[in-house]
Amino acid sequence: MNVLNGDLSFRTQVTPLPYPTRDFTGKTIIVTGSNVGLGLEAARYFVRLNASKVILACRNIEKGEQAKSDIEASEVRSGIVEVWQVDLGSFASVQSFCRRANGLERLDVVVENAALQTATHQLYEGYERSVTVHIISTYLIALLLLPAMRRTASKHYDPKQEAAPHLVIVGSNAHFYAPLHERDKPSILDALRVDSYMIYRYYDTKLISVMLMQELAARMESGEQPRVICNMPEPGFCQSELTREKMFPLHVRVVLNIALTVLARTSEQGSRTYIAAACAGSESHGQYLEDCELSTPSDFVRSEEGLRLQKKVWGELITILESIEPGISGNL
Repeated sequence: MNVLNGDLSFRTQVTPLPYPTRDFTGKTIIVTGSNVGLGLEAARYFVRLNASKVILACRNIEKGEQAKSDIEASEVRSGIVEVWQVDLGSFASVQSFCRRANGLERLDVVVENAALQTATHQLYEGYERSVTVHIISTYLIALLLLPAMRRTASKHYDPKQEAAPHLVIVGSNAHFYAPLHERDKPSILDALRVDSYMIYRYYDTKLISVMLMQELAARMESGEQPRVICNMPEPGFCQSELTREKMFPLHVRVVLNIALTVLARTSEQGSRTYIAAACAGSESHGQYLEDCELSTPSDFVRSEEGLRLQKKVWGELITILESIEPGISGNL
């Protein structure tokens, strides 16, 4: 949730989120960006809820091991958590990670939580780093792991039942305020390489991600492949490491810190939205969730122009992903 644009919804922030109780016995789960914050707390919940294997997918192995020790100490369960290295700023790292994950006996839940918020321009793999992390690498992981999740659905899930593997792509309420000045450019993702409007880059990439999630979910449904549920939870305004970079002026940071102290959810509370998404029913496929319930994305996302841009940016993304991993679109 974006406090700096007035979206400090008191109703949302004080809405009690249900304590997770769903049993994950036998399931294998991956959580990206899980060495700190909401990702760490989500992984802790999965361990508490009896998952058989929880993989902390982290850029920094040392911090991942510290997170593993923290979870094992709090949950008194060992042999469940594994730490795997993946850097979403590197396509080769993502590909290597996904090759390893495709060797798992089963893969029931993938929570794509890794994110960054920055106003400092820097290119990763030739694209502005927010675009690389929030869009290209996030959906590269989604498409590369989809075959493993479908194999899991085929082997371990009854197609007549509601249950299915879950691909959870974490969203943000910030997308409601994305101006996306580049919307009329011939290529939106190329236009976002430029060092301009960087203060809005987190918003813009989260807007694009909502549209891509919807398009991905629709295309996943178009074939005869075993069912995988894809959805997007929004955790609300939370205390986390996401705003650790000093991207705002001092007076804005003061207001933000006060808001964090007074109104922000804890990482533990926010992570409950991830667990709810990971066990939501088929009605959540392709949907945006807020406060652990089905919700709706911004008016723009649902507008005629938004739907047009959704198709456009999907085409751009697939072209990029095919250049990284030829044939990847066949995974749909």
